Amino acid sequence: MSTSYDVIVLGSGPGGYVAAIRCAQLGLKTAIVERENLGGICLNWGCIPTKALLRSGEVLHYMQNAKDYGLKVAGEIEADLEAVVKRSRGIAKQLNQGVTHLMKKNKITVHLGEGTLTGPTALTVKGEKGEEKLSAKHVIVATGARARDLPFAPADGERIWTYRKAMTPTEMPEKLLVIGSGAIGIEFASFYNDMGADVTVVEMLDRVVPVEDHEVSAFLEKSLTKQGMTIMTGAGVEDLKAARSGVKAKIKDKSGKVAEHDFTHAIVAIGIQPNTENIGLEKLADMDRGFIQIDPYGRTKSKGLWAIGDCTPGPWLAHKASHEGVTAAEAIAQELGNKDVHPHALDRNNIPGCTYCHPQVASVGMTEAAAKEAGYDLKVGNFPFIGNGKAIALGEAEGFIKTVFDAKTGELLGAHMVGAEVTELIQGYTVGKQLETTEAELMQTVFPHPTLSEMMHESVLGAYGQALHI
Repeated sequence: MSTSYDVIVLGSGPGGYVAAIRCAQLGLKTAIVERENLGGICLNWGCIPTKALLRSGEVLHYMQNAKDYGLKVAGEIEADLEAVVKRSRGIAKQLNQGVTHLMKKNKITVHLGEGTLTGPTALTVKGEKGEEKLSAKHVIVATGARARDLPFAPADGERIWTYRKAMTPTEMPEKLLVIGSGAIGIEFASFYNDMGADVTVVEMLDRVVPVEDHEVSAFLEKSLTKQGMTIMTGAGVEDLKAARSGVKAKIKDKSGKVAEHDFTHAIVAIGIQPNTENIGLEKLADMDRGFIQIDPYGRTKSKGLWAIGDCTPGPWLAHKASHEGVTAAEAIAQELGNKDVHPHALDRNNIPGCTYCHPQVASVGMTEAAAKEAGYDLKVGNFPFIGNGKAIALGEAEGFIKTVFDAKTGELLGAHMVGAEVTELIQGYTVGKQLETTEAELMQTVFPHPTLSEMMHESVLGAYGQALHI
């Protein structure tokens, strides 16, 4: 059977399914091809289910520290790992069903199976219906990425885990090694630490969450160490061997000394690998380390072939993929004659990043170091959580908010936060950057009291020597 569409989207993650919905909204006959679960990795095995796990760990942490809030908890407090995982999987299933509903609502045809490009605007799908030949005026590749393995110790699902197994453990690790301290590694380290595991984090670079501002990294490492984690920066795992009883790791520390350590389990979180092999891209797109090279709207070098999300250059974030999906959909509609859409090129400097460990980390724009390296004269404000009434009332008085401005123009160059609920606060600065806000507008903005958001105002004031509560 041969079927023709205006747009076919290959992959249904947060980039793919959003792109399909926007195409359908714009009146385009749209299909989506998915080999596994609608919603992709993020919804089924990434962003959402991990936040469910982290929430359970957070609640357990509060229960264990109830006395700090004047409360007494009767009986022993313990985690039911099976129930925690079941809740997480239930939430993923609910959202998967939600995406299925959205496909039907928007009249998007779903083809389940492995999709392979046979040209820029044609592909075959091998699935339950056999082999289907599909064609379209435009094709969007949104195949995402997967966890990278250690070359000398591939994940076995028993003792050496990637994120997928770490989300559905059948037993609680007693002594856990986490290799890599990016968002995925630190989030799992935080969850398992809250759940009672003895956690060691090994990071090759000189600080944890190395893409963040150096002050945020330093604060987070201090906080995680205080919570009982062992943090090894400037270190590397030289060898990793799994046995029935556990894992043996040879770790070189920052001094160059190599020592063998025993763990019950290990999580490998050393980055991602794009899902771009064996799907027919070899002659259709320019590639760099497996990532599809695109213009700011998602176009590849082949007319009619587009790409978005984690199979393209970073940052590799779900919200970046979704935004790219909308941009590509609108650019396609414009090419097909729609004069009412006006797509805007993606500004990667305005994409916020969030890490949901305890304490949370969030940022947007340039770090202080990057801004200095770029040649800016800076005004930098830094306001601590301990100076905020709401933070003290919440019992969450650890953390800070940092803002970085161009001293000459007042342009907001970046914002960096660590502390309670900062992943909800960062969007205020992201909107500000998108609107090209200067310090003057932020200073004149009225922030509600008592809220954590007041610290954003104080940080801006602090950059110009006007902070009120410190």
